[in-house]
Amino acid sequence: MTVQDTYTQFKPPGFWLNIQHDAFYAQHNLSMRNFVLSVTRNVNVTVDYISSPEVAFLQSIAERFRRSATKLVFRFLGQNDVEPSTNQTYDSLLKNLTFIKTFASGIIVPKSYIWPVDGSLYLLPSTSVVLDAHKERLEVFASEFYNDVPFSFSYSYDPVAEYLKFVDNGNFSVDGVISDFPITPSAALDCFAHLGKNASKQADLLVISKNGASGDFPGCTDLAYLKAIEDGVDVLDCPVQMTGDGTPICLGSINLIDSTTIAQSSFSNLTATIPEIGQGSGIFTFNLSWSDIQSLTPVISSPQSDFQLFRNPKLKNAGKFLTLSDFLAMAKNASSLHGVLIGIENAPYLSEQGFGVTDAVLNALSKAGYDEQTAQTVMIQSSNSSVLKKFKGKTNYKLVYKVDEDIGGAPSGTIDDIKRLASAVVISKDSVFPKNAAFLTGVTNVVPRLQAANLSVFVQTFSNEFTSQAWDFFSDATVEINSFYMGAGINGVITDFPKTSDRYRRNRCLNRGSKIPGYMSPVQPGGLWLLITLPYLPPAEAPNPYLTEGDVVEPPLPPVAAKTPTSNLSGAATAPTSPNGQPKVAACVIAPLTAMLIAIYLLF
Repeated sequence: MTVQDTYTQFKPPGFWLNIQHDAFYAQHNLSMRNFVLSVTRNVNVTVDYISSPEVAFLQSIAERFRRSATKLVFRFLGQNDVEPSTNQTYDSLLKNLTFIKTFASGIIVPKSYIWPVDGSLYLLPSTSVVLDAHKERLEVFASEFYNDVPFSFSYSYDPVAEYLKFVDNGNFSVDGVISDFPITPSAALDCFAHLGKNASKQADLLVISKNGASGDFPGCTDLAYLKAIEDGVDVLDCPVQMTGDGTPICLGSINLIDSTTIAQSSFSNLTATIPEIGQGSGIFTFNLSWSDIQSLTPVISSPQSDFQLFRNPKLKNAGKFLTLSDFLAMAKNASSLHGVLIGIENAPYLSEQGFGVTDAVLNALSKAGYDEQTAQTVMIQSSNSSVLKKFKGKTNYKLVYKVDEDIGGAPSGTIDDIKRLASAVVISKDSVFPKNAAFLTGVTNVVPRLQAANLSVFVQTFSNEFTSQAWDFFSDATVEINSFYMGAGINGVITDFPKTSDRYRRNRCLNRGSKIPGYMSPVQPGGLWLLITLPYLPPAEAPNPYLTEGDVVEPPLPPVAAKTPTSNLSGAATAPTSPNGQPKVAACVIAPLTAMLIAIYLLF
């Protein structure tokens, strides 16, 4: 569209012309000056800003706009780039803002001019650019904001946090920002700026951690838990695993390869394959003693590493693992916490191996005084109904049933079965808003049906990395959280970045009723999908299956098998046994045996 057509059709609240290549056009006998003057003479078009990275162009029109409402803005390019009319680098021109003031009322600078980063993409101290420009009465506009391009690790992949750094740092504020995703700075400036740490909550949304603040530190370490508490989490989680000497510990996975450097340690020969636990091989917590596990180095999880998005590399191995008892002591001392969530998985298999994980949890909670105190709620979460049955009636703990697959719905009978077990349900994001090729395709009735049965609905996992979100959420974790809360009405989020969710529910735009701004309205599921033209539509996918009664109902937990005493926990692990009592052959043993048999065959 032409400039005039754009203005006439959209009637924008503000209109900005950016003239980028005046010197080039002049070489082709085209005058950008004449063009701009002709546009501004048009009574049907109002131009609020004119910007250019070329000094001569702005000087040529400065006198014409000196008494006009239209503002001229000088745009700085790369610091080592050369401005064509003065033959100076932009870095040199930045040191002479008094000169810039002679023909402009503002400047555009790349954001790195204000908050530079080091070679590892961590923030350095801010420069004096904004303060220096304001002394010259120049407005400052920061540019190069993108939600879907990696930015400083200091922001934990949260674009709202980045914008707030430019307007809410206690020292200075820019006058504007230039962004590919205007929804994010609009919300940041209007809803989140200058909230303060003690801003009241505007949304009844429970924030539950995922292995603590595991987006910033290795999961389930003391540092991850302390960061989650600092970031305003309501419920601190501990996924319980059992060590070989019967100690319950907090760890996101029973497979130590997922969260430690054990594969590069002296324990790497303990690799085994256990189909009852999962596909592939692993080194499992019950193969090592607690002291052995304490000697391992934690590793931060980076679930979006396929997209080269890694988490906090400077502290990727920081922190110490905790026993369940240590975790409960830490949580009990945190007055801001509403409660703790204890996750229990693989209990049937562990019972057959002689590890009574449910009893270990009950004992730890009792010793910590959680069966007597009422200040903090205790949640017991499991995808095994047999585990929840073990706790049912024995305690006043809140039981949470975890649906470990994406579902498209649940019949009334299944919901009734869950209701008899639990008071809350954990489901995936795709079970609320199904998607295809990262586009939302609609919304299910899973949340309202569960809530109609008086079941609270918690959804997982909310992460800050833009590749973890559907395109519909504009690569902004806050837009995603808002859509699940305002649009789907969920009761809680499970997140590895608690700070983002806690900040969301405190934003001032949530209490405006019918006057809520568009940038704080939930997205319409399937809205972008409808814009895809037929040749580019992704292949249709089968709908997510319904959750059946057979998925929920399980036999009771088997009795805890007698454990054969062993003193070899830190050497070579004893082979795990299957339900029929036969030992499972470790994957690492099969290959050498096969090689030996082949060698013998070739000899003869």
